[in-house]
Amino acid sequence: MHQRDMRTRPCSLLSLATSVPPFIVEQAEVKARAREAFGGKKALFDRLSGVFDNAGIARRHIVAPPDWYMSEHGWNDRNAVYLEAAEQLFVNAATAAIEKAGLKPHDIDGVVTVSTTGIATPSLDARCAQRVGFRDNVRRVPVFGLGCAGGVNGLSLAASLAAADPGSIWLFVTVETCSISIRLDSDQPSAVVAMALFGDGAAAAVVTSGEHSLARIRGSAEKLFPDTLRIMGWDVEDPGLSVVFDRAIPPFIEEHLATTVDAICEAVGITRDEIDRLCSHPGGVKVIDAIEAALKLNQGELNLEREVLRDYGNMSAPTVLFVLDRLLERGLPDKTLMTAFGPGFTCAGLLLEAA
Repeated sequence: MHQRDMRTRPCSLLSLATSVPPFIVEQAEVKARAREAFGGKKALFDRLSGVFDNAGIARRHIVAPPDWYMSEHGWNDRNAVYLEAAEQLFVNAATAAIEKAGLKPHDIDGVVTVSTTGIATPSLDARCAQRVGFRDNVRRVPVFGLGCAGGVNGLSLAASLAAADPGSIWLFVTVETCSISIRLDSDQPSAVVAMALFGDGAAAAVVTSGEHSLARIRGSAEKLFPDTLRIMGWDVEDPGLSVVFDRAIPPFIEEHLATTVDAICEAVGITRDEIDRLCSHPGGVKVIDAIEAALKLNQGELNLEREVLRDYGNMSAPTVLFVLDRLLERGLPDKTLMTAFGPGFTCAGLLLEAA
């Protein structure tokens, strides 16, 4: 990682809100449906069925009724579900975050929107502008392709834009509908893993320059690993997006995370020893285990990550903000380093300090 000072001007996190869709499925039900759905690929399901039991997930929120997932859908059907659900999740999360900040929609100067599980042109922020109540001159920055790293990278981008324009107020919204990418036609093991892990949700935060806040955003940095494009991402295929999950993800994290976190810390002006707590994207149980092993954390230090994974599954970008929400409820430690891995393969980091 090229080293330069990544500390920002003082920037504040004013609020954080989360939102989930209305349909809830228990993991036991998902496993039973997966056995039926992959019935024609019995060897594939039998080989991977243990992932439903070992995923550390109890339930998930999804954007369509469970029966929807049991039939085939093409791009048009999937993206139609994405647009309807993502717009509602955007409005819910954005409205809640603005209200929690004690603001009105017309106070928002700019919106950063992160979403990678569907296509929206006009973008989600434009589609939802009137429903939320944004001004007609609100600045819009829609971002696609960040995947699971989008929660950290998106918040970092919003904070950088706020810091660069003192006095401006920025809204960050991330919406992901991972479940609509579940593919019953696939012979890839990742298709079964996706059905065992994916949930849907959204999160939003309001940031501004200055010191008054829930927390201070002190800096951010990112590590992009070379020759890792096939570790994580989407393949764009005729029936829809097909998830790319390489089995190498947990061992890769275990091997590289310590030096990566050290480099991120140096970039934001601290040492790893100064971190009071991580706030990590819980992509899966094995990922959490790998983070703990790589950084030699004590058992239970990532308990909130495991709780969020248990209650919501892997929602991609919003998930780390669900962890942060619980951390804020319990009292943010003095220095918290948010981390998330995403397609690229990349590790994003952001330093928060207690207000």
